[in-house]
This record gives sequence, C-alpha cells and structure tokens, in this order.
Amino acid sequence: MPRETEIKLRIHDRTALLRRLKKLRARLASGRTGRVHEMNVIFDTPRGDLGKRGQLLRVRIETPEPASKRSLAPGSQAPKQRIRLTMKLPVADEATCQPPEPPRRHKVREELELEVADAGTLTRIFEGLGMKGWFRYEKYRTTFRPPASLRWSKGLLIELDETPIGVFLELEGPPEAIDRAAAELGFAKRDYIVENYLSLYVQACRAAGEEPRDMLFAPHK
Repeated sequence: MPRETEIKLRIHDRTALLRRLKKLRARLASGRTGRVHEMNVIFDTPRGDLGKRGQLLRVRIETPEPASKRSLAPGSQAPKQRIRLTMKLPVADEATCQPPEPPRRHKVREELELEVADAGTLTRIFEGLGMKGWFRYEKYRTTFRPPASLRWSKGLLIELDETPIGVFLELEGPPEAIDRAAAELGFAKRDYIVENYLSLYVQACRAAGEEPRDMLFAPHK
C-alpha cells in the first residue's frame, strides 16, 4: 500500500518563504495550475469508529483559481474541478500490537486515493452506510517541485497552504529529501509539525477560547 510521509511547517513570513523557494529554483509542479481552492469533508460513523482506529476518510473538491479576472467574464469556461477520495490508515507496524517505537520525526500514513466524478453521490453512499460528513475544512494550496537537477529532491512535493488558522508549508516525499528541503528553506527539526489540520484547528480554537466547528474562511461581505 502506498505510504505518505510528510511534515508541516508554520509560516510567519510568506514573502521570505517565496524568496527561499525561488533561491531553491522551485517551480509550480507539472500539471498544477497554480493556486487551488480545496474544500475537504471528513466522514466517520456517529461513534467515530474510524477516528478511534487512527483512520481518516476524506472527500476533497479542488477548484483551480482563475488565471486572471478575464476568466470570470461571461461565457468564459470555469476552471475544471477535481474530486478526490482519500483513505488514510496507520502504517502496518502501528496497527498491530507491537511494543511502542520512538516517535517519528515525520508523519507517516498508508494512503489510498482515487479520483471520482460526483461528490454528492459519494456523500449519499457514505450516508447510506451510516456515516456522515462531520468536519469541513478549506484552504488554498499552491504546489511546487524543486528542479530535477537537484537529485536529492527526487519525489519531493512542496505545498504552500493558506488556511483560516494561518499559512503552512507541507513537505511530502522521502524523509531525507524532507529534511534537506526544510534545512534549505531555513527550518530546523524542532519546527516540524506532524498534527493534521483538524488537530491544529482544535488547538487554535482552545487558545482563542472558541468552540470548534468547521475550519472555514470568513464569508466575504
């Protein structure tokens, strides 16, 4: 089963980060259109059975941002959405009753993913199986790759996430490439974040004395 290995880094100075990405010669990943809006819905049973097993079932709707305001003109073609279903599970040695290992520096999960055509129909199927979409979160993501000439970075994705709780950078790929890229971008291992956005959102709500709901941007007035 494919494995996902990643970390997050909290970004306090987006302009400085973009300068470092330019110095690294990172470019938009092939096949990516630039900034993409993501609406994510996490599904689980009413008792939270998936979460208790360390599993995550998610439907994600990706909508590329128009390249220019002209794209919004009457008669223009809307950016094509992509809908992805993802299942994440603990790695095999975590799912068995083995003695606990030292905490990993990186977040590692088994990951199954496929593209689907209709989020509404998929939602009705899950609801028919007794599950519901209990948490929604949105963000804007821009995906970069270092140049192929940097052999150490093979398989690395650099993903800039703008979220309602701040800006983060996700580094996904081989552990050695993650560590090298983080160092090249000015981060230390103590800066690594392995929590998911749900956990980070709950932490932010507690710090602000607010009740967690859905992690959504404030509506435009």
